[in-house]
Amino acid sequence: MGSAIGGVLREGGAEVVTTLDGRSERTARLAREAGIERLPDLEAVVRESDVVLSVAPPGQAEAIARWIAAAAGSSSARPLVADLNAISPATARNVEATLAAAGLELVDGSISGPPPRRPGSTRLYLSGRRADEAAALPFTGIDVIPVGDEVGSASAVKMCTASVYKGTVALLTHALLTARANGVLDHVVGDLGELADGAARTIARSATKSGRYVGEMHEIAATQAAAGLTPALFEAMAAVYAALAERPLAAQAPEDVDELVDLDLVLGRLAPECGR
Repeated sequence: MGSAIGGVLREGGAEVVTTLDGRSERTARLAREAGIERLPDLEAVVRESDVVLSVAPPGQAEAIARWIAAAAGSSSARPLVADLNAISPATARNVEATLAAAGLELVDGSISGPPPRRPGSTRLYLSGRRADEAAALPFTGIDVIPVGDEVGSASAVKMCTASVYKGTVALLTHALLTARANGVLDHVVGDLGELADGAARTIARSATKSGRYVGEMHEIAATQAAAGLTPALFEAMAAVYAALAERPLAAQAPEDVDELVDLDLVLGRLAPECGR
C-alpha cells in the first residue's frame, strides 16, 4: 500500500522519499518499481520532508511515531505527520500525544480499498486540525474524504468498515474450510451463490496478508469495546488470522496470487493439517 500511494503522489508531481532501513527485500523492490527515492534512514526522511506518511502494519504505528519523534528531535525539522494505519481512535490519540511531545502535529488517516492502481478504487479518510493540508497532496485517482477536525474520526471509519470487510472474509474462510473438511464444499458454494463469488482469490490474497491483519483485529476489538460492545468477536477474528498466518499460503506475496486460482487448492493450503 505504501509504495502504491508513493507512486500515485509521484505521478501527481510530488517529490517522494522513503527509507528502506530494516525493511524487507519485497518492500525494497516495490519502492524501486514505484520510482521512490531512497534515503539512508528515517532521520533523513524527516529532515527532507514537509509531510511524513506512516503506512505500516497497525502494530507498528506507535513505535513509528516514537521513531519519527526521535528523528525530529535530532534536527530542527517539524514536518506534518499523517498516520494512515489501521488503528483504533485511542491508538491514534496515543500517536498524537507522542508526536506532540516532539513538537509535531498529526493528521489522522485511514485507507479503504486496495492499493490505488485503478482510479476510484481507493478511499482516503482524513481528520484533524490540519487535515486539509494532507488532503492537498496530489493523491491522483484516490478519493480523499474529510471526516472533521478530531483525531480519531478517520481511524474510526476504518475500524468500522474493516470489521465488515475482513470479518466477512474470515467468516467465509472458516465456512469453506469446514465445508471442505466435511466433503460438501460444492454444495456450500452453490448455496452461498454470489456470497462465494471470487472466493478463491479473495481468501488467498487475505491469507497472504493474514499476519498483518492480526493487529488490526485487536484494534477493531478495542474500538468496539470503547463503544460499549464486546471485544470477543474480533479477538476471535484475530485468532482466525493468526492461525491462517501459520499456513503455507501465508508465505506467498499478495501480488503473486493467480487471478484464476483454484478454490480447493487454496483451501488445501490453508487447512489445519498444513500447519502441522
